[in-house]
Amino acid sequence: MDINSEILQVRNLSVRFGKVQAVDNVSFDVPRGVIHGFIGPNGAGKTTSIRVISTLQVPDSGGVWVCGYNVLTHPAEVRKRLGYMPDHVGVYSGLSVSEYLDFFALTRRVYGTKKKSVLSDVVELTDLGDLLDREVNSLSKGMRQRLCLAQTLIHEPELLILDEPASGLDPRARIEFRDLILELRRLGKTIFLSSHILSELSPICDSVSIIEKGEIVANGTLTEIQKKLVSGSSTFKVLLLQAPGPELEKFLSEFPHLRFLSTEGKKFSFEWNGADEDVSQVWKSLSSNGYVLSGIHKEEDDLENIFMSLTTGEVQ
Repeated sequence: MDINSEILQVRNLSVRFGKVQAVDNVSFDVPRGVIHGFIGPNGAGKTTSIRVISTLQVPDSGGVWVCGYNVLTHPAEVRKRLGYMPDHVGVYSGLSVSEYLDFFALTRRVYGTKKKSVLSDVVELTDLGDLLDREVNSLSKGMRQRLCLAQTLIHEPELLILDEPASGLDPRARIEFRDLILELRRLGKTIFLSSHILSELSPICDSVSIIEKGEIVANGTLTEIQKKLVSGSSTFKVLLLQAPGPELEKFLSEFPHLRFLSTEGKKFSFEWNGADEDVSQVWKSLSSNGYVLSGIHKEEDDLENIFMSLTTGEVQ
């Protein structure tokens, strides 16, 4: 196995707690410089997998490599290259933001001029400059998340593990945090992002792994996963200049790969399970039979649709 080709490699990972198989033979890779979504219903095995990757949990079998280092045999090397931000942010009463970051710099053995430079960079990146004298327990949820991310970045990790980072944030704070994640990718970081807010993940993830009942049910880019779905069908919405009559459904039934879905005013939609390039036959036939098309739109599956198609919501 080439352990240097990917920043994170998980191979045949299994973890059992008593009678519960929390993680069952899980394998996936995460390339460098991407945002990789790790999603699944509650109880699916996300947190257990993340704890193993972060050197906090010993698996029953299988292996995990971060930057080529095995999490069991070289945990210290893994921790140097990995930053872990848990779903619940811990703060220390009485500490200011500046003192909080200084404390974590010392725990990471970042000293002197290096510490000053790194803290300046993470404060600027997370926009905490105006809050350095504030007590951490007085901060809003959104600012606490930024502070936790700042301390996660102090030792300049290559791989960031973010467990539900947008949980509990208001819409504005979620958008701002999403933009911050995109900026980290632009700076060359790899982000392994666990979240249940699928609408937030879909626009930013380069690839995803979907886990349910401890098993990976899909892995890859959204396009790759879409192609593997059993139906293989596409949904098209068509806008006509005039509202279609009841004869339209009968007319479209002549196409063997077409399933008529609905009509609404001047719009109608259908499902096509043939090759996308062959759907042009429908447009030509509509035009030759007097239907004037003013718009055609193919619906692309987003992460929510893919997730609902591949999971049942059951837990172990």
